[in-house]
Amino acid sequence: MPTFVRYGTVASIIALAGAVGAQLARAELPAGLSAADASQIDRDLKTLGDRLLAFREKPVPLQREDLIADADVFRKGVAWALRYETELKPADVALIKKALARCSERAEALAKGKPAWTSRRGKLVRGYVSAVDGSTQPYGLVIPAGYDSNKPSRLDVVLHGSMKPSGLNELRFMNGFDAGDGSEKSAPDANFIELHPLGRVENCYRWAGETDVFEAIEAVCRGYNIDRDRIVLRGMSMGASGTWHLGLKYPSRFVALGPYCGYVDTREFSQTPLSTFVKVAALPEHQEKALHVLDSVDYAANAGAVPAIACMGEKDVFFQSHVLMGKAMEKEGLKLTNLISPGTGHVIDPKTHAEQMRRIKEFADKGLDRSPKHLRFVTWTLKYNQCHWLWALGLTEHYARAELEASVAADGTVEVKEPKNVTRFTLLPPVLQETNPQLRVGGAEIALPVREKNAPPAKPVIGRKDGKWAYLGELDATPLSGKRPGVQGPIDDAFATPFLCVRGTGKAWNPAIQTWADASLKRFAYEWDRYFRGELPVKDDTAVTDADMKRYNLILFGDPGSNALIARALPKMPVTWTEKDLTLGTDKYAAADHAPVLIQPSPFAPGRYVVFNSGHTFHEKDLASLNYLLFPRLGDWAVLKVGAKAPARPSDPLEEQVIRAGFFNEGWLLP
Repeated sequence: MPTFVRYGTVASIIALAGAVGAQLARAELPAGLSAADASQIDRDLKTLGDRLLAFREKPVPLQREDLIADADVFRKGVAWALRYETELKPADVALIKKALARCSERAEALAKGKPAWTSRRGKLVRGYVSAVDGSTQPYGLVIPAGYDSNKPSRLDVVLHGSMKPSGLNELRFMNGFDAGDGSEKSAPDANFIELHPLGRVENCYRWAGETDVFEAIEAVCRGYNIDRDRIVLRGMSMGASGTWHLGLKYPSRFVALGPYCGYVDTREFSQTPLSTFVKVAALPEHQEKALHVLDSVDYAANAGAVPAIACMGEKDVFFQSHVLMGKAMEKEGLKLTNLISPGTGHVIDPKTHAEQMRRIKEFADKGLDRSPKHLRFVTWTLKYNQCHWLWALGLTEHYARAELEASVAADGTVEVKEPKNVTRFTLLPPVLQETNPQLRVGGAEIALPVREKNAPPAKPVIGRKDGKWAYLGELDATPLSGKRPGVQGPIDDAFATPFLCVRGTGKAWNPAIQTWADASLKRFAYEWDRYFRGELPVKDDTAVTDADMKRYNLILFGDPGSNALIARALPKMPVTWTEKDLTLGTDKYAAADHAPVLIQPSPFAPGRYVVFNSGHTFHEKDLASLNYLLFPRLGDWAVLKVGAKAPARPSDPLEEQVIRAGFFNEGWLLP
């Protein structure tokens, strides 16, 4: 796991200097926090930080790490409140003091080996350490009174609505679930556990927010007896949009979906007649394509694989969102179940919600069917490539609709309709496990190896060979070239899995490029910290190890002169970069003031990325505004013309102009 993060005391938050994180420094204490309180909080943060770090002097199992995170979430929440709040009200100061006390209580319980909260019923706060950036992330739980650890329990993942990003987000979120660690008489009489992920606060469960949901699910599965065939996904408002987004793109992960009043696309939703909304008009071609990564309406066909019981208020200003999804499902031969609450707006109506939960229970009681006889799966990117036993492994073209449909006959024969925009795919157990498996693709027989008795489960990869569909080998032994699941881009995808930023320590070829690259890294550090709630993992190029290269996506800042890893990676990149010129395809630019931003498969390790000179391609203006604006701005690559001046603050705009941008083809080359 990543290094345990200390986050800092009040003094270090105020006086940070020198490192990338220095740009997060505060010039003064938040208004409303007295010097005496600040001094005591400073001492408490240092004491608690040292104590929690001592629990991890040696590597610990994941479950033990989770317990330490259960305490650290309170300390981290305090650090972020002090870092980003300019004014604290008396209730805020009280919340900070409560969090420190709760952290101390849990640290003491850990020292005694008696973490009582693990057996608590009712509401509670827990945490985990994210593999993405090593940050501690909180989540809320509601454990029913009748939970029996000897029996697998249904799990309802409940996604919260929109919340304006602020320093107090963690503390306010956790306060809704934290009532101590002892027994609670008012624990609900329910037949399921509720998990409430934070989702990195405000991104509609995209990028690292998406990863947070699945990391939180895994953390709960480590601590409780969860029936993975009865995991429900539901939520209201932004939580409903997240339900559509994750549920339709991961249709084999959930037994049922329960979106209540959620948007399903970018452009039409942006036209909602609200004064605060930013309308999304026509976009550059690469941005238009990138919307297909996010717009859940494009994945409506997958509701045939996971049932969705939606709800919407009759007078909800966002009513058209579910109308849009209903029309999309109708085109796919499906019918949207949309329970409409008479006379209500953008709120949960208890009666309608009760009916939604009754219908969800019918599916949850049956459990997930992991061996359906018929599957139809639609995707637009290999980021989302799985539907039970049918997986897409290659596309003719990303960000165009791709479709797989297959059926299993009574005798075990699998019939796959002619794939659309798919170049290779695999079929997993339980299908094709017979001694002499039979498969037809597009009406043609596919010759599969005869399976010996007691052979490993068959996972045949099917792809084009000499213009025909053919068996290419077994999934675990067949190399996949070009864009493939998990290594398909765009740039923003690199920050949804473990990554490490690398700054150069050498002499830059061109001072303007180095000034811009340094500013870009500082901007990313600021935006990641403030809006994705974790300290940016950064190393010097001279400190990166072979283990780092295997474990992380490497985000390289600088030029081939200043960053040794850029120089090492460059021969494998579809770009020529010298001290004088930068060449992409047939276009040449002056290297003195032009730089490439790009993502490519890592030449250092399989299954990883390298990125040149970029964090997220959307920035603070969008992060602080509306979550539907967090779509990719640059695709896989761009050429930027940069200025020689660094901004005074990392939140200020950089001197940079996008000259060209786009996507690499399926072979990771310029079209």
